[in-house]
Amino acid sequence: MTPRYARVAAPVAVVYGAAALLTAGGLGHTLWCGVDQRGTALAFGVLIAVGELARWGSAPLPGELGGKEPAPLGAAGALAYALLGESAGEPTTHGVLQVVSVVVAGALAGNVLHVARGREPALDHVARRVLTVGFAAVCFQPLYNTGLVTQHIGHGPLYALFLLVLLVLTALCDAVLAAVIQRARTGYPYGPLLRDQLRALLGIGSAVCATGAVMALGVAAAGLWALPVFCVPLLLTQLAFRRYAAVREVNGQTIASLARATEIAGYTPAGHARRVAALSGAVGREMGLSGAELTVLEYAALMHDIGQLSLVDPVPEGATALLPVPEQRRIALLGGAVVRQTGVPAAVAVVVERQADPYREQPLPARIVRAVNAYDDLAGDTAAGALKALERLRLGTARDYQPEVVESLARVLARGGVAPGRPG
Repeated sequence: MTPRYARVAAPVAVVYGAAALLTAGGLGHTLWCGVDQRGTALAFGVLIAVGELARWGSAPLPGELGGKEPAPLGAAGALAYALLGESAGEPTTHGVLQVVSVVVAGALAGNVLHVARGREPALDHVARRVLTVGFAAVCFQPLYNTGLVTQHIGHGPLYALFLLVLLVLTALCDAVLAAVIQRARTGYPYGPLLRDQLRALLGIGSAVCATGAVMALGVAAAGLWALPVFCVPLLLTQLAFRRYAAVREVNGQTIASLARATEIAGYTPAGHARRVAALSGAVGREMGLSGAELTVLEYAALMHDIGQLSLVDPVPEGATALLPVPEQRRIALLGGAVVRQTGVPAAVAVVVERQADPYREQPLPARIVRAVNAYDDLAGDTAAGALKALERLRLGTARDYQPEVVESLARVLARGGVAPGRPG
């Protein structure tokens, strides 16, 4: 194993190993001692399984790496079971290890249908779920079962606040784990990945935490009948998020279709816009961009050549990097005018319009698109061509290309995140 792959595997192996040990302990204890309060365990297990069945199935949108919780209903049910101290006024007797067993069983049952449909099992997601729910259960169950919570906090507003604090800590734990796994999988900087995860907590993450707390309190007061009642708000929230994601996905597909217009018309090589967008996104993450900044960057990269449609004669191979600067600027301005008519954020048009400016006058996304576009124009099909293209970019750092962008591009290519040349 090379050092790079060892670095990638080590954090994921640690997370998987910890989840496997906790799962083995939970299942072993449950098989040996049996299941306490089977009706309650079955109800929460079914809820978790249903939540996993309804897991998000769409591909990540531009600028995303899966920061949102993929199974919010399952997450809320798992957290509620971990923080459940009573059911219909009667104390519960399940402990930390049974919580882990029920969560694992529900998550695996919910993933069976996804695997049957040909989707890959969400092992990263399940490992995170086991560890975060285990953390919540360890923080709550011993304190509640020994009477310390009742003695010092009681069952009033402070108890609800206590549950919310534990849920927030659990959500932060999950965000850290998710960022660690993404860092290992992609090699992107840890800081922006963690920011993406923390930003997601303000959206669906807050709904998951609130629903988990309300479920635990509702079951404590009214019994298991409270579960379907308190599932409805989160289901509606999940439906709204799905519709929003569907709209964004359609917008992304529309932009990708517009970007292909230059290829269909013969102005640019096949796949050029997609390659520039993918590589620009990787460089953007390498430089610390995240969220909406990456969305703007990738949309601009897809549409950076749209101004070539105004040309009478196509540029050979669509290589605008070889044109005189005034001609590059004219194409960029025409492209920006077209982009402004598509309904995308104005920041995308600004990036397209300013591609030919000196890099010191450009916003960072424009610097990235310009350097990556030039690399793809110059690299050709061979490794030698890729090396020559990088060398040419380095020679142009006095005016045309920001040195930090060029070096970030070199690191991304060396890491193998996007293959050099023209994959078609």
